[in-house]
Amino acid sequence: MTPKISLLTAAWLVLKKDWQIEWRTRARLTALIFFSGATLLLFSFAMGPDVTSLRAHAHGYLWLGLLFASVLSLGESFRIESENQALTGLVLTPVEPRAIFIGKVLGNASMLFALSLVLLPITIGLYDVDLTRVPHLLLLVLFLGTLGISAPGTVYSAISANARARDVMLPLLLFPVLVPLLLAAASATKLTFQPDPQDQLGSWLKLLIAFDLIYLSVGFLVFPKIAEED
Repeated sequence: MTPKISLLTAAWLVLKKDWQIEWRTRARLTALIFFSGATLLLFSFAMGPDVTSLRAHAHGYLWLGLLFASVLSLGESFRIESENQALTGLVLTPVEPRAIFIGKVLGNASMLFALSLVLLPITIGLYDVDLTRVPHLLLLVLFLGTLGISAPGTVYSAISANARARDVMLPLLLFPVLVPLLLAAASATKLTFQPDPQDQLGSWLKLLIAFDLIYLSVGFLVFPKIAEED
């Protein structure tokens, strides 16, 4: 009888597999960079040459660019597993299904976090924002926000993986759930770009952490059932 692999070990193997696949092609990250960069550029064109207005709304445009790019990234997350019943093969191995969820969430979050780092110089060039005030807190906000997008995104990606209209189904399911998280992430990002006289950033960070814990907990509980149905 094959011994069952521990949860963390199995999650690491799933994450390592996704990293290796992405490193070999780098097609997904390249496409995400061009897509999200073009999105930020279109937002800047729509706002016009008013630098003050651009700077005031830069936080929102950054997260909208990440949100739209996340649909492309998450949609590809289970593409390989959905081909030739590979997800079924993963479930049948001596691996806890929740380990697949953890590995996929970390893989998607690392992809979106790397994308956010690439978008920061573009945001400086297009919207004239100052990222030097509290850069460590900005990185924390980006990490928490991208993790929060990835947790429910991984669940809905698994649900819609075998659907005929998965490219339409995924954003319809995901966007309503992410509204409170995006509000907190955008508000926290704004306070890293601009002065925070009322010291509200800490409250938004706590709210982001709370949303992350909720999304991760729910996904951790329901993913085994979703994997079995797939």
